[in-house]
Amino acid sequence: MLIHIVCWKYRDDVDEASRSHHRERLASLKGLVPGMRRLDIGEDVLHLNRSFDTALVAEFEDMGSLDAYTVHADHQVVVAIGREIADKVMSVDFYRSE
Repeated sequence: MLIHIVCWKYRDDVDEASRSHHRERLASLKGLVPGMRRLDIGEDVLHLNRSFDTALVAEFEDMGSLDAYTVHADHQVVVAIGREIADKVMSVDFYRSE
């Protein structure tokens, strides 16, 4: 199982409507490619200085599934939205033993 995590720290000038739109678009990617087992999107609830605003956690069967997701046109549209409104984006991908 391959775990894919991405977090966005939005710019201070980005309004809540734009943040919500981004989260909705992220959620719309659920089941986008074969091999995507899970996709969760969440908004930060602690609001600490170190916190990011939005997180995505996805599970893929293998690297091929993640690669297909990464290059998919629908995913690329949402990537562009995130880059436009984020101050910082972080990601980590790792294999989880089952």
